[in-house]
Amino acid sequence: MSDRDKITNRTVNFGLFTNVVLAVLKSLIGIIGHSQALLADGINSTSDVVYYVAVKIFMRQANKPADPEHPYGHRQLESISAIVVGAFIITTGIAIFFESINKVYDLATTVSRAPSSLWVLVIAAATLLTKIYLLAFTRVNHSKTGNPTLKALANDHLNDIMASGAVIVGVVAARLGLPWMDPAAGAIVALFIFKTGVSILMESSAELMDAVPDKDFGDTVRKIALSVEGVRCIEDMGVHRFGPFFTIEMTICVDGSITVEEGNAIAHRVEEKLLESYEGGLRRVMIHFHPETQHSHFE
Repeated sequence: MSDRDKITNRTVNFGLFTNVVLAVLKSLIGIIGHSQALLADGINSTSDVVYYVAVKIFMRQANKPADPEHPYGHRQLESISAIVVGAFIITTGIAIFFESINKVYDLATTVSRAPSSLWVLVIAAATLLTKIYLLAFTRVNHSKTGNPTLKALANDHLNDIMASGAVIVGVVAARLGLPWMDPAAGAIVALFIFKTGVSILMESSAELMDAVPDKDFGDTVRKIALSVEGVRCIEDMGVHRFGPFFTIEMTICVDGSITVEEGNAIAHRVEEKLLESYEGGLRRVMIHFHPETQHSHFE
């Protein structure tokens, strides 16, 4: 197992253990302490446990080496894993939102209940501190690995930090005589959860659809290719992501009067320069060349 995979597994295992503990504590204290916001956060942590288990399954498959049926390996399962995380988060956000809105309505039409227990504040504060540490831990490891699943999990930790903050505000307001603020905070938590899930889903889907990682990456690749002597323009370019690695397919335009051998030499120089510029990050570079015409320009 590579160092990258070891870091990913360690991050996922630590997050799974932490979320199991938080899910139990927040759900129990939310019920006992009459806090809809903390209970909503506990449900969110329970869903975290479910998709952490799913992530572990996907990561195990993604770590398998390349084979004849999968010559580029199984690393795209990392993006699929991130999509699973996003889908779980969206579903949880929708469920919590409607439950919280119903609770606000119930409080507005029935006799007020006892204020939330002080234990709710203690657990919410402990969750806040724990998630701040988890966010920093996961972001550092994402920067080391580039794994999209870790980025999705880091975004979820940020989401949980905002959720815990909303719980604290809701509980304090409820104890000051505004009991509807607690489930209202739960609804706000749900909106944060939903927004995070949509962002994760869109970003991971873009990776599976072979979108260029970002504009700067595409611009830099084109600039490197155009710097090679003999390249007149770039007619077409495609970038495919496989976990932490990329493959690039590019069609360059060359002088129509040169020989095929000279065109091959130019294409080979472009391949070498790209591989040298992104050492370790590119798995394969395939350069094709065409004679330049007035309709050739990609840019």
